[in-house]
Amino acid sequence: MHDIVLIPGDGIGPEITESVTTILDEAGADINWIRCTAGLSAQEELGDPLPGDTIAAIEKHRVALKGPLTTPVGSGFRSVNVAMRKKFELYSNIRPAKTLPHIKSRFDDVNLVMFRENTEGLYIGKEQWVKENNHAESIAVVTRSASEKIIRAAFEYAKKKGRKKVTLVHKANILKFTCGLFLEVGEEIAKDYPNIKYEDLIVDNMAMQMVLQPEQFDVIVTTNLFGDILSDLASGLVGGLGLTGAANIGDDAAMFEAVHGSAPDIAGQNKANPIALLFSALMLLEHIDEDDRADRIRQAVYYTLENKSVCTPDIGGQGSTKTFTEAVCKNLRK
Repeated sequence: MHDIVLIPGDGIGPEITESVTTILDEAGADINWIRCTAGLSAQEELGDPLPGDTIAAIEKHRVALKGPLTTPVGSGFRSVNVAMRKKFELYSNIRPAKTLPHIKSRFDDVNLVMFRENTEGLYIGKEQWVKENNHAESIAVVTRSASEKIIRAAFEYAKKKGRKKVTLVHKANILKFTCGLFLEVGEEIAKDYPNIKYEDLIVDNMAMQMVLQPEQFDVIVTTNLFGDILSDLASGLVGGLGLTGAANIGDDAAMFEAVHGSAPDIAGQNKANPIALLFSALMLLEHIDEDDRADRIRQAVYYTLENKSVCTPDIGGQGSTKTFTEAVCKNLRK
C-alpha cells in the first residue's frame, strides 16, 4: 500500500479530485490517500496557504497529488505551487502533450514532452524596487548544477522511453550569461548520449516552429519561464490545459498536479473536466511502478472520449464530471 498525500485544491479542485480518486479506486490502485489542504481554501480556513501539517505530510510520504490552487494576481500571498517546488527541490517539471483520439485539435500527430527547470530563472520571484512604483527589477538565476540536473533528466527520460531527439530552448543570443550557461551545459551533456539527436533553438523561433510543425519535436528542455509559456502552448496544440498532466520530480520527492486554474466560475456545477488531473495521476502511478494500471486507465479514457454524451462541455460533450467518471469506471470493468 502506498501512502500518498492528496491536496484537493480550490475551485473545481475538490470535484475533479473526487473523480480521479474514484477512477483510481475502480482500477484497484494500491493507494492510501493522506488528505491535506493548501492554497486559498487553506488561507481562508487556517490563515496559511501552505500549512505546516501539509508540509510535514509531504516530507513524510514524499509523493503528492495536487488539484489546482488559486494564486492572487498582483497582490496577496505568493504562489503556493512555486513554494512547494522550491521547498522539496522538485527541479524537474514534466509536461507531456499528446494528440488524443476523438478530441478536436489542429494537429493529428503531436507527441512531445516538455522538461522545464523548476527552481530557478525569473520564476523564483526575486524582485526589488529601485524606485517604488516607478522602477522595478527582477533577477534571473541560472546555476550550472540546476541546469545539469534538468538537462540530464531530459536525456535520461529520452533514453528510457526510446525517444529520438532532445531540443534545448534558450535565448542565449541576448541573455548571454544565464541562457548562455544553460546552453553550454546542454552541449556538454549531449555528448554523453550519442544515440540521441540533440539540437538547440532560440525561444521565439521555437514558439513559431511549434505552431507550424509540432510533430518535429520529441523531448524539449528549457528554463523555468520559457518552460511555463511553451508547455501551455504545447497543451493548446492538443486541445488545451484540461487535457495534459504534469509531474514535479526531485531526487527524493514528487508532486503531480493539474496545471490549469481553479476555475471558480464553474465550481460546484458538475461540469469540470477531470482529465488533466487524471493524466497527472497516471504519471503518479508510473512513478510508483504501477505502469500496467496506468495503461488500463488511459485506454479506458480513450474509449470514453468516443462517447460525447458522457464527456464534459469543454471537449464538445453533453455530459458532466459525474457522467464522465462513471463512464471511465464502466469501461475499466469491461
